[in-house]
Amino acid sequence: MSVQPETFKSLLKAAAEQVIASAPELTSLDQAIGDGDHGTNMKRGFEAVLGKLDAISAQPLNEAFKTIGKTLVMTVGGASGPLYGSFFLAAGEALSQDKHLPDDLADVFGSGVDAVSARGRSQAGEKTMLDVLVPVLETLKAGAGQPDLIARVRATAAEAVERTVPMQATKGRASFLGARSVGHVDPGARSSCVLLHAVCAGLEARQ
Repeated sequence: MSVQPETFKSLLKAAAEQVIASAPELTSLDQAIGDGDHGTNMKRGFEAVLGKLDAISAQPLNEAFKTIGKTLVMTVGGASGPLYGSFFLAAGEALSQDKHLPDDLADVFGSGVDAVSARGRSQAGEKTMLDVLVPVLETLKAGAGQPDLIARVRATAAEAVERTVPMQATKGRASFLGARSVGHVDPGARSSCVLLHAVCAGLEARQ
């Protein structure tokens, strides 16, 4: 079993468009505890992905993920470019090593999460995108093959974003604020949730 090219194309398009639409919200969140450019940067990166949509979706899935990763690294900028880029590059590499979607989704997603952790030298609990990615990975592992997995992933991501509010940042620009970083949603966690929710909605629409 494998993901069909048209399915992948529609999911990628939906995810990119949702990130672009969420740019004002992401910028507002980042103005509170970061450089204020997360929304603008993510919008630029996913506009670049959209511009290559036909070419990317025509590639084998492993190469498509790597192209997305390279595009994000080159265009997003800031801290988010290398982090999101590393996720997609590592996922693509996992797919090159005899992993397949959707059967090996947890393993492929886990490869991406590990790459983000290594690149950012961070782990869950430090008020970063990993505070969404790690709980979602745990949900994917626990719910593999379950009919309500998509709903579980959506709920996990949403709840995980809210759990970043009381956290104090210890990584990235927000860490410079110390205790003043408490009380705010982490922008990277929110953008991760936006992407995941867009994919979940796209998958449900195709069921």
